[in-house]
Amino acid sequence: MSRLPFYFIVGLLLLVGIVASVHRHVQFEIPWFPGEQRQVWEIEAVINFNAQNGPVQVDLALPSHQSGFRVLTENTASSGYGLAYQADELGRQAQWTIREAAGSQQLYYSVQMLVSPDSRAPIQTPPGIPSVTPWESPYDTAASQLIDRAWDRSANNATFARELILDINGERQGENARLLLTQMQPSALIVRLLNQAGVQAREVSGLLLEDGRRRQTLSSWIQVFDQTAEEWALFNPATGEQGQPDNLLLWETGGRAVLEVQGGTNSRVSFSMLTHYQPASAAVRNHYSEDTLLNFSIHSLPLEEQALFQTILLIPIGALVVVFLRVLVGVKTSGTFMPVLIALAFIQTTLLTGLIGFLLIVAVGLIIRNYLSYLNLLLVARVSAVIITVIAIISIFTVLAYRMGLSAGLTVTFFPMIILAWTIERMSILWEEEGPKQVLIQGGGSLLTAVLAFLAMNNPWVRHITFNFLGVQLILMAFILLLGNYTGYRLLELRRFKPITEDEKPS
Repeated sequence: MSRLPFYFIVGLLLLVGIVASVHRHVQFEIPWFPGEQRQVWEIEAVINFNAQNGPVQVDLALPSHQSGFRVLTENTASSGYGLAYQADELGRQAQWTIREAAGSQQLYYSVQMLVSPDSRAPIQTPPGIPSVTPWESPYDTAASQLIDRAWDRSANNATFARELILDINGERQGENARLLLTQMQPSALIVRLLNQAGVQAREVSGLLLEDGRRRQTLSSWIQVFDQTAEEWALFNPATGEQGQPDNLLLWETGGRAVLEVQGGTNSRVSFSMLTHYQPASAAVRNHYSEDTLLNFSIHSLPLEEQALFQTILLIPIGALVVVFLRVLVGVKTSGTFMPVLIALAFIQTTLLTGLIGFLLIVAVGLIIRNYLSYLNLLLVARVSAVIITVIAIISIFTVLAYRMGLSAGLTVTFFPMIILAWTIERMSILWEEEGPKQVLIQGGGSLLTAVLAFLAMNNPWVRHITFNFLGVQLILMAFILLLGNYTGYRLLELRRFKPITEDEKPS
């Protein structure tokens, strides 16, 4: 049978994949390497609430130019709603309005923020100190003692705020702080005590940026006006650390509510985020606002789905590693593509934590599966019991890790439970039929393949290429088809012919 159609398909896949990738690089200036250009964060806010059969007004605080970040573009999706952007001395807002709405409602706001180290927040005139409602007894005594103690150990407003935070949330927390915390949240309490002491302070909301995160919420931070430096100083209300982390985007800095809904109930806002890189000359343009056939990309999807596809598009890389090791090298694995799924779990857990968790789960699972073999259960019932056992093992390990303070152990829940159950079942049957040696060979081959797939999939350049150039998927398909056409000897099989070569040597 002619192989010409096969090689034609492979060549066509390679050609289309390369042309599509080069076109995106040249036409839309998408860089080949991550980090070589300008970093842009795409953030999407999703507002959910229930309308009450009447007029609705929704006000959402918006980010603005600030230290380290600059707004590039903004977009909204709100069918049937009127929209207006407003700005005042407290910051920016988006306001949606509608005459009548009923039932569950969902509004979208997305923004592109350029990471700009030279960007600075506009000069803001510090507001006056708001009037503080007097405390009732015995809270007034506790508040005065907290203020006096922190004041004596400080030199200016910034150090006073730090000492006060440590007294309320730190190891120095005493009975006075615990008493006041029964009345207010920590951040609001700190701001109230600072204002009571004559220090200009306010509670602001920030978003911690992490690539691929979904359904995140804002966290509270505290700004204190430092009269010495004549600028606002940012404090972490949990630790007292001063300064703005590089991955913190201040979303609302006016001291007002982030989300206000009139005419609705059960309102909430969540955030999804992704980062990508653009050349400096193109960083101020929205490349992905109009996806055409030649600019087909994942960027046209909502950010939550983009974050999901960022991981899915790595699977062909893992599949290529598996095909190479099994077809050319001859590595034996327990299950064909189980190592790819384990490698995906390693991406979430980190390699060392994932290896330890995988070995512990499989080892304990094999012990319990060995007992189940004496019960002579049917296959479906036995596998179901193993699945429940795996879930129980993961739950126990997670609780023990939390109790011991090992936060890394909490990530073992990312392991695919059904795949682990089938792996334990296969290894148990293999142990009974061919002995422990084959279990070690296939188990070791699976772990080796999973580790190599993890190293390939977790490479920053690979993640960047697979996400930004969908033509790479066609190139990977072509390579896999070529490997699937290989019918020669595997590298690990060559050792079988070593005695023959030795016999042919002249004596």
